Amino acid sequence: MNRRNLVVSAIAAGFLPAAVVAQQRQEKAEWSRFFAEAGAVGSVVVLDARGKSETTHVYNVLRAEKRYSPASTFKIPHSLFALDAGLLRDEFQVIPWDGVKRSSAPWNADQNLRSAMRNSTVWVYERFAKELGDASETAYMQKVGYGNAVVTGEKPFWVEGDLAISSFEQIAFLQRLYRNQLPFQVEHQRIVKDVMISEAGADWILRAKTGWTGKIGWWVGWVEWPDGPVFFALNIDTPNRLGDLAKRQSITRGVLRSINALPTTP
Repeated sequence: MNRRNLVVSAIAAGFLPAAVVAQQRQEKAEWSRFFAEAGAVGSVVVLDARGKSETTHVYNVLRAEKRYSPASTFKIPHSLFALDAGLLRDEFQVIPWDGVKRSSAPWNADQNLRSAMRNSTVWVYERFAKELGDASETAYMQKVGYGNAVVTGEKPFWVEGDLAISSFEQIAFLQRLYRNQLPFQVEHQRIVKDVMISEAGADWILRAKTGWTGKIGWWVGWVEWPDGPVFFALNIDTPNRLGDLAKRQSITRGVLRSINALPTTP
């Protein structure tokens, strides 16, 4: 099957919106070494928007076009929904712990948006989902064009349910957030971008979020440079479960460093 037929098949199967197909792509077969060295199967999309042009690099394009559960990467749009609906005033508002002991120690305390994002605190976003309701969640996702925008299946729907998004769609969403072009208050978009900060140097900022369903691991975000951002979306299979999670960042960091999009050391 040739490249054109593969793309047509992906659109027909619902893996890829037609609007995304128009992007110029460079397939990076050489990036297979980062996956091989880690012993992982997956894909990565990198959109380099430094300078006056944009170039999209991709390894394993068919996988990058396929939709998977977003897992905790959904905390990025979910935070915007909560702010827009008035469930939160800002990133400092205390979200009271319910007293239920959970497996992750950082979850067993009051949270705010910053700690909930940093610790990937599931119960905070489950509370948002309950307060928003399925109809509002669906409407918000449709409003921003997030994946297949469904809340069906097991809960939480962004981990166990039927919500799914492709790597290319992740990149498109992140681009709009970076540019404050989502249909939300600019202040709210800036808050979410602020709580996404993972690392920073003298002239660069890394904003990102991990995700894990138990079977699929994600790392999505972007690196800001003076001459523009470099967006990325990686997902891998995680047959070794917790043993595979560090591979999400190690592979992505290797890829980004290979194009001088991330310093060798922070």
